Amino acid sequence: MSQNQNKSQDEEKITLVDDDGNETLFNILFTFDSKDFGHSYILLYPADAAEDEEVDIQAYIFNPEDEDNGDLKPIESDEEWDMVEEVLNTFLADDSGMQ
Repeated sequence: MSQNQNKSQDEEKITLVDDDGNETLFNILFTFDSKDFGHSYILLYPADAAEDEEVDIQAYIFNPEDEDNGDLKPIESDEEWDMVEEVLNTFLADDSGMQ
């Protein structure tokens, strides 16, 4: 999946282009690195989602040094998915505690 990055005042946004050439705008929820797996990860959610709407969060492997031209790679191992879900759950728990 290829990406184009657009920076806004509030949040970073990224446009993903699927295999059919369809573009979808996403907000970047956060990025993080895993020393255990040796990858950087990016978590995204649809930019057009309402604030109180439940959204599907998507996660990909990415190379932060190649942000402008880089491709996002799918996470393929169950172990990596488990780790990403754990990081996401911690992020969401911390975020909800601050409100």
